[in-house]
Amino acid sequence: MAERRSADHEDQAHDEKAGDSVRAVDRALDILLAFQPHDDALTVSELLRRVDLSRPTLYRLLRTLQRKRFLTALGDPQRFRLGPAIAQLSHVWTAGLDLSTAAELMMRRLRDETGETVALFVPEGAFRLCIAELPSNQALSFRRGVGYRERLTVGASGKVILAYMSPPLPKVDFAPRKYARELALIKERGFAISKEELIEGAVAVSAPFFDGTGRVAGSLSVFGPSARLGPSQVAKFGKLLLREAQEISQLLGKS
Repeated sequence: MAERRSADHEDQAHDEKAGDSVRAVDRALDILLAFQPHDDALTVSELLRRVDLSRPTLYRLLRTLQRKRFLTALGDPQRFRLGPAIAQLSHVWTAGLDLSTAAELMMRRLRDETGETVALFVPEGAFRLCIAELPSNQALSFRRGVGYRERLTVGASGKVILAYMSPPLPKVDFAPRKYARELALIKERGFAISKEELIEGAVAVSAPFFDGTGRVAGSLSVFGPSARLGPSQVAKFGKLLLREAQEISQLLGKS
């Protein structure tokens, strides 16, 4: 009986120790996730406002994260920034990421809910490139195909990328002030709309998605005939696109 009580006590102690280790990992991850894209470095006081930890616990975890190169410290008072181990993990994750595969679930949901062709574009200099497409099953539909390449300055899928790009932007040959107003409207609305810009009778609705640094990484688009895509459908598709594009952004690390 004494031996059983001793074994039970050892098991309980082991479980408690394991629980403490899990809590420490959870808290360390909270510290790392407290950093936002606009943060250059954070002080201990700033971190304490973002994580629910005591000052001694925070200092202990900061030392561990520094030792493992997840954080670096500079200045007096110390300011902490993400370290080279984060960059290493980011490189490994990005190298193994197939965007078209990662976005397939979002694209399928869109195609099922809209019944129209759905495509994924990424910027390529002054152009955008279609890297994935799910064609509509309807007899009257529009599609461009994987590998289709077009200027950013025309069409909803290009303009919505352009609206969120940092300067310098590609030059346009037509009414630059009017074009700038159009890009500002797209940014205000959150998605772009084009009607018969590239294909007669076609309507496109596109929303941007972003990478972990907050930079625009591409656009998610729905294409269909104007006979089916009236104003109410366009507005509905815009909301659906924003929802699914946000999920793609989260996959790419945007908080």
